[in-house]
Amino acid sequence: MNTLARASFIGTSRARRVQKNIERAAMAVLILCATVAILTTIGIVFSLLFESLRFFSQVPITDFLFGLNWSPQTAMRSDQVGASGSFGAVPLLAGTFLISAIAMTVAVPFGLLSAIYLSEYASRRARDILKPLLEILAGIPTVVYGFFAALVVAPMIRDAGSGVGLDISSESALAAGAVMGIMIIPFISSLSDDALAAVPDSLRQAGYGLGATQAETIRQVILPAALPGISGGILLAMSRAVGETMIVVMAAGLAANLTANPLAAVTTVTAQIVALLTGDQEFDSAKTLSAFALGLLLFLITLVFNVAALRIVRKYRQQYD
Repeated sequence: MNTLARASFIGTSRARRVQKNIERAAMAVLILCATVAILTTIGIVFSLLFESLRFFSQVPITDFLFGLNWSPQTAMRSDQVGASGSFGAVPLLAGTFLISAIAMTVAVPFGLLSAIYLSEYASRRARDILKPLLEILAGIPTVVYGFFAALVVAPMIRDAGSGVGLDISSESALAAGAVMGIMIIPFISSLSDDALAAVPDSLRQAGYGLGATQAETIRQVILPAALPGISGGILLAMSRAVGETMIVVMAAGLAANLTANPLAAVTTVTAQIVALLTGDQEFDSAKTLSAFALGLLLFLITLVFNVAALRIVRKYRQQYD
């Protein structure tokens, strides 16, 4: 009996040692992956910062941040016409936020209302069918959305404007923003659905116990309780819209116009980065280095949105965990 107990104890000890070795190896792999991700992020930031400092040594940072004209077409030789370009980023920022605002105007109502239906009204069978169908939109490549915006939406908006006497450009902020909003709907819907599902069921029962209807409970109890999580999701979706490229390139054009007219052609920060780094470039010129300055500016803008969203979501989770 003692021999059997001793053998069982030895086998258990060996199994524990093997399990601990496996856990240590898994922990080492996880730490390595996290370290690689952190170092990659640091490398991206420092590469953008280094090249941006080279750009700002040629162009004053005040001209870049507050300039109203964007014309980076510099000459290859000093004796050519247009030897110095204009690098004011304000038209690019204006176009970026104009298209993003149009996209959020489309995405927020549809995404939030679809989340409310899926979370509060839909049956289990309807939810299992409709939610995957809605999320298919998130899996469509952005270049497909760009083709749809350029070949269908933009001509449709132009023809509709011509019918009422409006002069609408074949490439417009409205076309790009509307299609971008369709692309972002699943993003907002999924995050809002998670925020609504995280609201304790006791709040719903309390609303029903006070005699409120389902619609009144959703409007006066559930939505206010889920608002921090929904707001965080909207901010994350906003950063997604700000960083979109292909739809803008194909549907909004590359004209750096400083305008608030959604029917005009505009461009964004990401579209200009693509244009500046396409083809053979001389990486010592201000024209090419300006792409890194735009990348750093875009990184800071999206970082602000992401940090704000994470702070809101963290406060929301602390409230209900």
